[in-house]
Parts: sequence; C-alpha cells; structure tokens
Amino acid sequence: MRIAILDRDGVLNEDLPEGVRSPGDLRILPGAAEAVARLNRAGVPVILATNQSAIGRGTMAAAMLERIHDRLREELALTQARLDLILVAPDAPERAGPRRKPAPGMIEEALACFHVLPAEAPVIGDALSDLQAAAAAGCPRLLVRTGKGAATQAAGIPGAVLPVAVYDDLAAAVTALLGGRG
Repeated sequence: MRIAILDRDGVLNEDLPEGVRSPGDLRILPGAAEAVARLNRAGVPVILATNQSAIGRGTMAAAMLERIHDRLREELALTQARLDLILVAPDAPERAGPRRKPAPGMIEEALACFHVLPAEAPVIGDALSDLQAAAAAGCPRLLVRTGKGAATQAAGIPGAVLPVAVYDDLAAAVTALLGGRG
C-alpha cells in the first residue's frame, strides 16, 4: 500500500440523513481520526474522495463545503492526523461526470497525483458506489460497516466488484492494511 483513498460520509464522519450541511454538523466517527493518524505515521498518504451532490443541486455553496472540510482538517489535527489530498465530485447524480462515484475519475486522479499503481491504493468506503469506483480503477476494495456499510453488505455485493474485504469500521480496516505497522 502506497496510498489510502477514503470516502468521507460514513467512513470518517457520521453520514447524516440530510447530509453534512455546515461545519457544526460534522461529527467524526469513533476511532476514525486515530486511524488516519496511524496511516500518516506509517508514511501512507491519505486521500479523501467524496461525492458532494449538494453543490451540483444548488443546495450548498462550494464555500460552505470548504468550511466543512476546514473543520474536518481541524478535527483530524487534534489527533495529529491529516489528509494529504481532498478530491470532490460536486455533480448531481442526474448530471454525473467521470469523477463522480461510481465512475473512477477521482480515484484515477489520486493515482496519477501520487504516481502509484491501482494495486497499491486501497479504497475504503461504505457504499456500493465506492466499491464500484475502486473496481473500475482496479484498486483493492474495503467496505466498512459504518454509515451505509452494513446495509451495503446486507444487500449483497455484486460479483463485478468482488473481492471486497469487510471491516467493522475505519480503525479495523487500517489495522488490517498496516499489518502491525503504525
């Protein structure tokens, strides 16, 4: 593993029914910040790749999303954790471009930015679209049961995205990835 690519809502922070609409809505999931810090200490760049359709739908301004991500960075910093890159697909689902998951655009962008092969870049998500994007890019796929993850697993994972490793949360996934490092 040379980089780790994470989804945001349901992996790092609570996935709220109406979405995270302001910095005050952001609540980091237990153990998530510490998991990112462990990746950082192990020398693994951490990339956030998140669909944020509220921008494309016109229900949130890009400036508000930046404030939310500033708050995310602040919360992570409390445990000496950091994100090395944040990628956002702002498109609404009905006008999805090549970067919006399940398309692999953001993942391919991260691979190019860090000059790594897909096999060196596990993708950790909680939704089928995360797994589909990772599969399309050729990256290892990890599903966490937080957020939509338990429902994603219960619905059955399509053969086209297998194999998928399943973990209770980001901390457990990072423990498996690091295999004793960090």
